Amino acid sequence: MPRPPLLPDPVGLHLAHLDTPPDWDAEFGFPGPLELEIGSGAGGHALEYCRRNPQVRFVAFEWRKKYARDTLDRGNKLGLRNLRVMEADARFVVPRIFASGSLDAIHLQFPDPWWKRAHFKRAVIQPEFAKLLLDKLKPGGLFDMRTDVQDRAVAMLSILEEAGFVNPLGAGVFHPYEPEEVPSTRERRYLASGEPVYRARLRKPA
Repeated sequence: MPRPPLLPDPVGLHLAHLDTPPDWDAEFGFPGPLELEIGSGAGGHALEYCRRNPQVRFVAFEWRKKYARDTLDRGNKLGLRNLRVMEADARFVVPRIFASGSLDAIHLQFPDPWWKRAHFKRAVIQPEFAKLLLDKLKPGGLFDMRTDVQDRAVAMLSILEEAGFVNPLGAGVFHPYEPEEVPSTRERRYLASGEPVYRARLRKPA
């Protein structure tokens, strides 16, 4: 069965063009926890997370138009009023549209590993951006990271801990799988095959 056509216009532009944070209560039409996903990919995690947690206002960033527009279209068809999808690069928009201490959680699911050394600078978790993400979280807020690439996992965990995130299990320790976690489309394949996934559930100091 062929996939439906993509939505014709970029999604989330009314937010991506802002220079200051919006009124999120007005944007969603209700108050509640505000969470961010960086790189939502095919949307498996964002859609299921929003379905399970209707009280959470969830903003999903994905720069690839195919995935961003498809995720929003599927969310609309599911009636998910708590989902906003941004067809944009989070590194350039997140600093403008989220106030310091406004986010309850940040999710980073299987970011591009950028295999070539010349492309390392494109990786989303860099020291300065990690510090910015820490600032955007509320005290005690969660940073939920998952990847299947071990050396990238080690590097990202080190950068995040050096930026000030607290690892409840100890520095450099990855978290075990927890059944109540919402897997992404990609992670479901690894759970079925038994391939390793490196997880970290870090906190901003309270």
